[in-house]
Amino acid sequence: MSTSDRIHDDAPTERDALVQEIEATREELGATVEALAHKADVKAQVQEKVEETKVHLRETKVTLRERLDNPAVPAAVAAVSAVLLFVSLLRSRR
Repeated sequence: MSTSDRIHDDAPTERDALVQEIEATREELGATVEALAHKADVKAQVQEKVEETKVHLRETKVTLRERLDNPAVPAAVAAVSAVLLFVSLLRSRR
């Protein structure tokens, strides 16, 4: 195999590698541009944060309702209130 044959054999391989590298670079560049565009869209970011907060508040509301529906919670609140009332009565007599 002569030198010129090796050059011609290597050329398509190198060309294919360059084409693949260019395509990969274009994909990366596209993703970067998309990320930058999203980052620059403050209105959309605020709207996303509002929606996330709404979901979080709904979940918290459900959790609190479940806790308050538990009969142990009002009983505990009543017990603590009674103890505090008792302590304040003892202090007021002194």
